[in-house]
Amino acid sequence: MLTRITCGAVALFFFLPVFGQIDTVKATAADSIAVRDTSRIDSSSIAAIDSTPAKIPVYKLKPVVDIPIVAVGAGWSLYAFTQIYSKTPSTEEEILDLDVNDINSFDRRAVRPFDESIDKASYIPFFAVMPMPFVFLTGKNTRKDFFKLTFLYLEAMSITGFLYTGSVYLTDRYRPYAYSSESTMDQRTRGGAKNSFYAGHVALVATATFFGAKVYADYHPDSKIKWLFYTLAGATTATVAAMRYQAGQHFPSDLILGAVQGTLTGFLVPHFHKHKIIKDPNLCLVLYSNGRDHMLSLVYKLK
Repeated sequence: MLTRITCGAVALFFFLPVFGQIDTVKATAADSIAVRDTSRIDSSSIAAIDSTPAKIPVYKLKPVVDIPIVAVGAGWSLYAFTQIYSKTPSTEEEILDLDVNDINSFDRRAVRPFDESIDKASYIPFFAVMPMPFVFLTGKNTRKDFFKLTFLYLEAMSITGFLYTGSVYLTDRYRPYAYSSESTMDQRTRGGAKNSFYAGHVALVATATFFGAKVYADYHPDSKIKWLFYTLAGATTATVAAMRYQAGQHFPSDLILGAVQGTLTGFLVPHFHKHKIIKDPNLCLVLYSNGRDHMLSLVYKLK
């Protein structure tokens, strides 16, 4: 599952020029410091200055921080993924010793036989949202910043991969179906039956969809349909969680943790990279010029 995702991180070394890519989105003086050029200017003319559009970057990358995060996250995920699905199978005695009463009351209701059809169906929305960066090609400004957004997406997925594979690598928690006598013994004893904690499908879907919703909101701050993208992200995540639950793959606590972690990562990665700007309509940067002398001044207009 994570192999297809984390392998993409290798591609970042082939487009490192992404760190020099310029984002292009317009903002008014209410969102940025405006630059003015005039040969004659006084207090009255300053007060009369109209706000004009200025190009500002939406996201700013920090190579010193971002590259190590992606490298470590992707590297660990690649290694851990080979380990978590090659765990030593359980013996029949170990499986028969499992007691449903040892499960906390909140999770106990999840015990059910493995459902192969629902398990396979859960991969449909999972794989559908993985190519999220290609959606950015449909927007004018996001298309110009495609490589930068793709790198940020890889960073978000690398963080989720690091956290998910790390938890499964360090924890052996039997899946709900392992407790059900209706599941086949071959299914119950396989090494992957100990990978319940926590829900990787849900975490990755939440990361991808909420990342996409956040990017749309940041590139269209005045949009009245931002809520729709967040709603779709939540609905898709909830759908995958419900399918993994019905398939006997995860307990509710696994699903909740996966959804929360994925949502936070998908939202916060672009949030922390958002370009910081001064939001004050009364503040402007003025360039004085009389043909010979030039002076740059920061002016604040009193109300």
